[in-house]
Amino acid sequence: MTVIQKFLPIAQTFYTQLKAERTQALEIAQEFSKKFVELGFKIVPQLLWAIGILLITRFAIGFAGRVTRRALSRTEATLRKFLVQAAEITILVVGVVAALSQLGIQTSSVVAVVGAAGLAIGLAWQNTLSHFAAGVMLISLRPFEVGDGIEAGDVKGVVDSIGIFSTTVVTDDRIKIIVPNNQLFNGTLKNTTAMGTRRVDLKIDIGDRPIRQTVAELLEIAHSHPLVLENPPPTCLVAEITPDTTILSLRPWCASVAYEQVRSQVQQYVKEAMDADNNQEQ
Repeated sequence: MTVIQKFLPIAQTFYTQLKAERTQALEIAQEFSKKFVELGFKIVPQLLWAIGILLITRFAIGFAGRVTRRALSRTEATLRKFLVQAAEITILVVGVVAALSQLGIQTSSVVAVVGAAGLAIGLAWQNTLSHFAAGVMLISLRPFEVGDGIEAGDVKGVVDSIGIFSTTVVTDDRIKIIVPNNQLFNGTLKNTTAMGTRRVDLKIDIGDRPIRQTVAELLEIAHSHPLVLENPPPTCLVAEITPDTTILSLRPWCASVAYEQVRSQVQQYVKEAMDADNNQEQ
């Protein structure tokens, strides 16, 4: 009994401390719950607004894509696709920034970082951007189209495709050449098929043959070729007279795509006819 009486005050003190700590823990839990509820009432509306902005952004991207495609329906396909993607990306960036701002995130720093990144990329891709700008101008102004024969510097061939950054040209010996658009736009460019027809200029050395008779023979040879056009008609003029020889300029017309064939075959026919005349004279 004496032992119990001795430990009773200690037990009462321990119980009192435990009760006080329990009460303090309950107060802390209640305060935490209160703060959590207040935070929830503050964050949930912001989160819902942010989600709503993202949903509106998604709808706006689809709507802008359809409107842009319809407005640019007559624009070249490559340029139209790029402009549609640019419009969609712009709307996406605006929507994301608005959603972050609704959540209370400082978007000024985000915009600054994006701007700095864009500047760095622009400086790094300076040449690429110049090719892009040239590609937009080529597609808009259309100095040539797919299927046209072009000559630009050391490049000569038929245009296979026109891209935003480069143009693909296929040469006569079936070699595919990728030409940067900036090179085509800033340099001298020849479109050999744009006009549909082309004149073949041939220099014929007739020696001491009579001019009138030879001119008539050459015109007859040109007219006999099935690919030589009747309108405009072939012409044959005196290009040069020297003490030793006379040079005539034979100029038949043909479709642009048949230029090489007509040039080669007319020269062949002229050579064969002149050789036959020489053999008869001998």
